[in-house]
Amino acid sequence: MTGEFYDIPFEMKRIEKPTFPVRRIRAEYFTEKYGKNAISMAVESLAQEGGGTVDIGPGEWMSGPIHLKSNICLNLEKDARVVFSPRFEDYLPMVFTRWEGVECLNYSPLIYAANCENVGITGEGILYGNGKAWWPWKRLQQAAADELCYAQSKGISVAKRKFGTREAALRPSFVQFINCKNVVMEGVRIEEGPQWTLHPVYCENVIFSGVKVKTSGPNTDGLNPDSCFNVLIENCEFHTGDDCIAINSGLNEDGWRVNRPCKNILIRGCEMKGGHGGLVIGSAVSGGAENVCAQDCRVQGVELGGIRLKSMRGRGGTVKNIWFQNIEMCDIMDAAISMSMYYPYSTVTPLSQEPSEFCGIYLENIRGQSCGRALEILGLSEKPLKDIRLKNVQIRCDDSVNIGEEQKTLVRIENVTGLGMENVSFERIPVGL
Repeated sequence: MTGEFYDIPFEMKRIEKPTFPVRRIRAEYFTEKYGKNAISMAVESLAQEGGGTVDIGPGEWMSGPIHLKSNICLNLEKDARVVFSPRFEDYLPMVFTRWEGVECLNYSPLIYAANCENVGITGEGILYGNGKAWWPWKRLQQAAADELCYAQSKGISVAKRKFGTREAALRPSFVQFINCKNVVMEGVRIEEGPQWTLHPVYCENVIFSGVKVKTSGPNTDGLNPDSCFNVLIENCEFHTGDDCIAINSGLNEDGWRVNRPCKNILIRGCEMKGGHGGLVIGSAVSGGAENVCAQDCRVQGVELGGIRLKSMRGRGGTVKNIWFQNIEMCDIMDAAISMSMYYPYSTVTPLSQEPSEFCGIYLENIRGQSCGRALEILGLSEKPLKDIRLKNVQIRCDDSVNIGEEQKTLVRIENVTGLGMENVSFERIPVGL
């Protein structure tokens, strides 16, 4: 497929970058009067005129939350560094959001756009999230997380799910676009947010290009497309404290209520380093995922899986037509390729035993070096994984990177139907060779 479509194994029209009105305004004009709210006020002022570009000049900018509007592009010039306030109360009043796959009202993300069309963040500058102020909340969040994630099963409406308090301790995303259409984020560097870094939710026609994410805190995933349609992620770099790219679509009962899959996702030319997983789908896939292609990517130095598809009983959802093509991996501490319905970690324990369905998963031209294990494909007895194809896959494992006794098993395959392999080799290299 060429021309107006991407050259990938399913039909997906090319996503055009949004265009913005020619008006431009400099954020420094608002600094003296509005202080840390200067950028927000520049956005508001320009939005009242019909939109355009807010230019943020060189230097360090202290800022509270920035709420983007339709037809607004935030442009960070070279050497601009926006440092977000570590004061939690600055991110109130609460806004509608999705927290780990469940809708609620919570602290505002540091950059937030809701119900917008044509929004962008571009340039060569840095967004710094002061995440260290928020990270201790990871140890305090469990009671509120249980309350939120079980809310749908108890019939509690979204309007009554209010969690923007220190006691609840549910950290916001860094950048969240929610219910937006025609979104671009290009060139900027994002560092150390509270929790998930780039988090588009219920969005359509989204481009992330040349973005660099560096995080080290708990649950600081790089990029989480969440129940989105038509997303292009290209030439981005991720060095994260959790998964680098993780595709999600809602959690358990609340995900089933919303029932919106992540569909038509193209990832190409990206580099993933550190964290838990490189190219990941799950585990919050209760709304399903369909038509995902990752190609020409490199994964290095992750802990749990280079290519990782994960779910567990209680998630439900269907994941299908998933393609990984031309992927290079090295220094993977656990399995180079992992597809498991036994994901052992979850913020809350699911109430049901509803299994996910994973089918139509294709891996072509995959290379791995210095991995702990080569391959695990673990379906459930009541819901085997279906129609998995590996072609031209070579994984070399190294005893020196083993972290557990079970890794001595090079390949684990359980409860799979329709498994095909062509030109596939897995080998373990003894230490010292």
